[in-house]
Amino acid sequence: MSSLKYLSSYAPNLQQQIAQLMLQDRLTDYLLQKYPTVSNIPNDNTLRDFVMDLKNQYLKKSQPLSKIVFDKKIHVVNNALGLHSFVTRVQGGKLKSKNEIRISTLFKNAPVEFLTMIVVHELAHLKEKDHNKAFYQLCRHMMPDYHQIEFDVRVYLTHLEDKGEVYTRQSVVNKA
Repeated sequence: MSSLKYLSSYAPNLQQQIAQLMLQDRLTDYLLQKYPTVSNIPNDNTLRDFVMDLKNQYLKKSQPLSKIVFDKKIHVVNNALGLHSFVTRVQGGKLKSKNEIRISTLFKNAPVEFLTMIVVHELAHLKEKDHNKAFYQLCRHMMPDYHQIEFDVRVYLTHLEDKGEVYTRQSVVNKA
């Protein structure tokens, strides 16, 4: 059984509950019961539409996004599931800046709630650069159950490390 490194900042009783589910080999069922279907966002174009819908709903007046892509180089090894980058360049005599959002390809085959949580997190960085109180308030404004979904994403990552993929075509078909 793997460690609970993705859950290390949570209360011991929550860690114990997840460890117990792992011991009983019920973590897959926990995730599939709570999140039975995967997102239908298979490529960068669909991801861009998805992100822009959220941005236009909650952050209309924020800076524009120049690039929104799934990135296979982003992995939990880097402690990142998504990245927001702000690039500034001098071009000619003008200062040009670009905002980019990159989401780990891990979320192509995951519940839409997980993908939404990652997108909300990265969009919040358009207004708040640091993970402070205002940042998390903005996340909760865009997604009221943000903290619960973040916890469940961490449970999902724990499962991936311990048992592998949860959302295979077979597991989703069997639960339907």
